[in-house]
Amino acid sequence: MEFYGQQVVLITGCSQGGIGHALARSFADEGCLVVATARSLSSMAYLEDDPRFFLQELDVVSEESVNEVVSTVVEKYGRIDVVVNNAGVQCVGPLAEVPLSALQHTFDTNVYGPMRLIQAVIPHMVSRRKGKIVNVGSVSALSPGPWSGAYTASKAALQALSDSLRLELKPFGINVITVVPGAIRSNIGNSGLVGYNKMPEWKLYKPFEAAIRARVTLSQGPKSTPSEEFAKKTVSAILKKNPPAWFSSGHLSVIFAILYYMPIVVRDFVLRKAMKL
Repeated sequence: MEFYGQQVVLITGCSQGGIGHALARSFADEGCLVVATARSLSSMAYLEDDPRFFLQELDVVSEESVNEVVSTVVEKYGRIDVVVNNAGVQCVGPLAEVPLSALQHTFDTNVYGPMRLIQAVIPHMVSRRKGKIVNVGSVSALSPGPWSGAYTASKAALQALSDSLRLELKPFGINVITVVPGAIRSNIGNSGLVGYNKMPEWKLYKPFEAAIRARVTLSQGPKSTPSEEFAKKTVSAILKKNPPAWFSSGHLSVIFAILYYMPIVVRDFVLRKAMKL
């Protein structure tokens, strides 16, 4: 069945309280048909009775799950116009002591997860010579600091992949947009604490325990940008006929962009002070 005049948008990581939740609602408000996905349907129960949403369980670390959802959506709607790779996990801790298993899980979710979905949808988009791939990065990748090296590195990798994909997919009429949130109010702090509490007790960095734990919820301060505000601006940019290659918004986004261009000695000084190192 063809759904004329409505763009089909597939979003990962739509659990209630997250950025994906806000993006899903904003796309729906713009008249899009939204395929909202998360690892469990129960985490999206708030969308069940709204016909604008098609809910699907999707685990980005599973190739089988990704391929199954893409096939289901293409069969139902005939196409996928926009893919938003939003699902991600935090990983906070000193790199010298973070378990390699945690580092691998971070990259499997934040880097390989988006690539699984991208490789699954690109053949469909290429056949139509049309489509948009949106990868959600992080301003922290512009100025990596202490305690979040694994997470920051995964987002930096995703942003670098986006740069290459943007050039490689242009001949097929596919746009690649890198969305770089600042400090956005969401459930990332709470979910991050769950992961942090599973970390081993630090040995070398025991004296910095308080500062390291504080990094988990750093983006959730009183000045953090509401997720609804961020989502509205982001969706507006994505749906443009000629969307920007890079879109950044939210609290601290300008500061991190400035730090990116600062001499390393200055940047290191600022980040050490901010992270109590």
